[in-house]
Amino acid sequence: MSEYLILGIILIAVLWFFNRDRIKNKFFPPRHTNYTMDDQFNSDKREREKEIDKLLGKMGKNGINDLSPRDRKRLDELSKK
Repeated sequence: MSEYLILGIILIAVLWFFNRDRIKNKFFPPRHTNYTMDDQFNSDKREREKEIDKLLGKMGKNGINDLSPRDRKRLDELSKK
């Protein structure tokens, strides 16, 4: 009986070890990292720039014809901001 108890404890410890990030995020979700309006603005700006760079990289070789109509519309929206 004690062998099963020891085996169970080892099994729980191994499962906890490999799932510790998921468990941690479930009980202690990540906090909001933008503390001020400036941080939020800069974070949004970086995200827009990343998306613009991705779209421009997509059309880099063959021009605007590589973009789908959805991508063109999104690029127009981002360039107006």
